[in-house]
Amino acid sequence: MSSSERPDYVQQNVANWTRANAEYTDASAARAWAEEEIRWGVWRTPESDLNVLGDVDGLDIVELGCGTAYFSAWLARRGARVVGVDPTPAQLETARRLQRETGIEFPLIEAIGEDVPLPDASFDIVHSEYGAAIWADPYRWIPEAARLVRPGGRLIFLRNSTLSVLCMTMEEVGEQLVRPQFGLHKVDWQDTHEVEFHLGHGDWIELLRTNGFQLERLVELFAPADAETHSYYKYVTADWARRWPAEELWVTRLHDG
Repeated sequence: MSSSERPDYVQQNVANWTRANAEYTDASAARAWAEEEIRWGVWRTPESDLNVLGDVDGLDIVELGCGTAYFSAWLARRGARVVGVDPTPAQLETARRLQRETGIEFPLIEAIGEDVPLPDASFDIVHSEYGAAIWADPYRWIPEAARLVRPGGRLIFLRNSTLSVLCMTMEEVGEQLVRPQFGLHKVDWQDTHEVEFHLGHGDWIELLRTNGFQLERLVELFAPADAETHSYYKYVTADWARRWPAEELWVTRLHDG
């Protein structure tokens, strides 16, 4: 799919992530690539505490919405055969620079999570840490994930919790509901012109089941007791996230046969 054929929301999000890459992401990417421990989300919950991924050595993994590809680099360092997919050229250029600097190399493809130019049943894991999990339309990228993963393979994705989205304004995640869950899907942010996609839990489960996925785990992530509000992702405070889950980690498996 050429850039001109992409949905309008993709163009809006690519523009936003191009700005973010220049302002913050490019400078922080090297630190993320250098991490020894795999960590999940804003509160950097260690994979060793969650054991979501298991042993990835020798597995084929595609990351949808990889950004600067630090998570893909973590997986490649552990022996996975990784492919990173992202629609933002600036993010991919940062990833390529860090590949040259670190010697950790894997394919990077400029594409959207809803339309990935890779063969059917090519991967043991389809993965998204945010990325496609919130920036791509789930009614398009979940069927694409089902196409890409092998029977018995896993789809693993991290997203904002539904509760945080229901309480999220343009300034912060507060303690009151500000939008209905009924009909929750496309969320347009007027301040940044970003477009995100969110569903309630029932709609997520129905969509996953329709596409052949079985839910194995739903891990709600809270901020640890000693956490401080993130300097960049400060829309949700550590105090809020100690009381309610700010993020959700979904672990699913495609039916085998």
